[in-house]
Amino acid sequence: MTEDLATQDLAVAPYGRKTQKAPRVSEVHVLWITAGLGCDGDSVSITAASQPSIEDVILGAIPGLPKVHLHNPVLAYETGEEFLGPFHRAARGELDNFVLVVEGSIPNEKLSGEGYWAAMGADPTTGQPIKTTEWIDRLAPKALGAVAIGTCATYGGIHAMAGNPTGCMGLADYLGWDWKSKAGLPIVNVPGCPVQPDNFMETLLYLLRQLAGLAPMIPLDEALRPTWLFDNTVHNGCDRGSYYEQADFAQEYGSRKCLVKLGCWGPVVQCNVPKRGWMAGIGGCPNVGGICIGCTMPGFPDKFMPFMDEPPGARISSNAIMPYGAIIRRLRRLTNTTLNKEPKWRHNRPELTTGYRGD
Repeated sequence: MTEDLATQDLAVAPYGRKTQKAPRVSEVHVLWITAGLGCDGDSVSITAASQPSIEDVILGAIPGLPKVHLHNPVLAYETGEEFLGPFHRAARGELDNFVLVVEGSIPNEKLSGEGYWAAMGADPTTGQPIKTTEWIDRLAPKALGAVAIGTCATYGGIHAMAGNPTGCMGLADYLGWDWKSKAGLPIVNVPGCPVQPDNFMETLLYLLRQLAGLAPMIPLDEALRPTWLFDNTVHNGCDRGSYYEQADFAQEYGSRKCLVKLGCWGPVVQCNVPKRGWMAGIGGCPNVGGICIGCTMPGFPDKFMPFMDEPPGARISSNAIMPYGAIIRRLRRLTNTTLNKEPKWRHNRPELTTGYRGD
């Protein structure tokens, strides 16, 4: 399949540097591999997206986007070799314009001995399973872009914990953190366990606009996360943040107060879920009483364990803020008391007393 790959200069990037040239395409295939070590939770999650929805993207309801063909084994009607057809064509170089999406952590097949850890489909010539790593090796060099969806694919996730037998890793660990696609795009990581649905769909929308020549180079942080989604911490957007500053902490689940003493890592974890919610602005871990365990961070899970224990940093900061917080609470109660009283010149008497400045 041949597409128009005419290139154009994109706009100046947010950081002031000139962006690379990227292909302007009219049709894009999304080849989505879920054959890593994972639970398919990210594929299920994106069905809840609404900003945009996966249906809007595929059906062409968003102006300016290329025509999008989605090939996801969880969501596809096709099965078997019919489903694998686009993957084989892309591997042979017959499908020019595609974005590779990887879901699930990538095992180190050098440790698998005579067997294999993960595979998808079978090689039509040998009949042998095609390992997930082989698919990535075949497809990544030919892809316009590569996106890792969910914490397993971005940084290894639960399967990459210390002591795991598979030696699994994230996509950037496998391909290299400096990897670039044939269109000059870096790997884009959208972590989450599972991914917040609109975070992924918004990122995919950005990349599709970029491939259509309508957006500058996607801005990413050092962990290859979209900066506009992961610049701030959970704490920055948390409805419970005001309780933290006045040292008013929950002592048990079910409280509406700050959860750091119950194990919440929100003050240091980069994630927008408390601000964005989970579906249609509703839900999200701390919003519904759950602690943040850091699932959007490269150090997850090992550096956040044991879960539900107060983080060491939170213990220090919360103890340091206690005396200050006690004073702040008293002052706020005093101010609140005065603000809950009307000025005395508001009365139903014959004299005008608006000049009164009493309490």
